[in-house]
Amino acid sequence: MGRKVHPVGFRLKINRDWSARWYAEGDRYTNLLHEDFRIRRYVEQEAERAGISGVEIERYPNQVQVTLFTAKPGIVIGRKGESVKKLRQGLEEITGKKVKVEVEEIEKPDLDAKLVAMNIASQLERRIGHSRAMKRAVGQAMRQGAKGIKIQVSGRLAGAEMARREWQMEGRVPRHTLRSIIDYGTAEALTTFGRIGVKVWIYKGEKLEEETRTPEPSDVYVSQ
Repeated sequence: MGRKVHPVGFRLKINRDWSARWYAEGDRYTNLLHEDFRIRRYVEQEAERAGISGVEIERYPNQVQVTLFTAKPGIVIGRKGESVKKLRQGLEEITGKKVKVEVEEIEKPDLDAKLVAMNIASQLERRIGHSRAMKRAVGQAMRQGAKGIKIQVSGRLAGAEMARREWQMEGRVPRHTLRSIIDYGTAEALTTFGRIGVKVWIYKGEKLEEETRTPEPSDVYVSQ
């Protein structure tokens, strides 16, 4: 049994940040954590067709700021802002505070691991072959500028009696290198034969921290 590490949690404070930024202690931490879960579930249900990739939550004393990352901001906002207004009212009922909703557009959906996984899952639900769906997603990601991509599907593929796991990969995906920027996303396809899980890793390059430090006297070598 291999030891699995979540690619995002593995790189926190190196080249990734938390998706929820707030601080609390004791029972208040528990309550706010479950409130975050309810916020994310509500957003996914209300904006199911909008292609929501991520939800960031920031808390202030009297306000909660929710930032939605989506490939289709027009669906989230709606005509004259009706959809986003309804979404904000629902979130205010959940939190009991004033909620500020911001919508950020994802310019390259083919390089977002969550959106790629959701796209493959929707194709599997429409009875498109898993190999064809994976191959198409890999090609689109590499054309958009990805350094590498790996896609894995597992379950009763093509209605087989026994569940199995298949994957396709192109380029390089250094999952153990901390400085590598790797986007990770999962999705589930609800088919007539059962659930099929989809995992996607997309390698976008490396991010090196440039530390500017003033030299100390001990760092300077003086020749005698």
